[in-house]
Amino acid sequence: MLTPNQARIAARAVVAEMIGKKVEDADYLISSGLIDSLSILKLIGNLETRLSAAIPAGDLQPDDFETVDTIVETVLRVARPR
Repeated sequence: MLTPNQARIAARAVVAEMIGKKVEDADYLISSGLIDSLSILKLIGNLETRLSAAIPAGDLQPDDFETVDTIVETVLRVARPR
């Protein structure tokens, strides 16, 4: 079972890799332009790889990936082990 700490560590790492710098957990990623909406699928794919989990993108919205905090909440809500 995926823990909140595992999800947070993965989300921080994936976001830092994608934008080239660390961010605070509450920093806005999409509305600030750090990540564009087209990059969300790449973000999901990187999270799936890092967490060995499936994250179904069909019912998700960009707001689900606005901050590291919301990414963690989203992952914990929808991720399924592979």
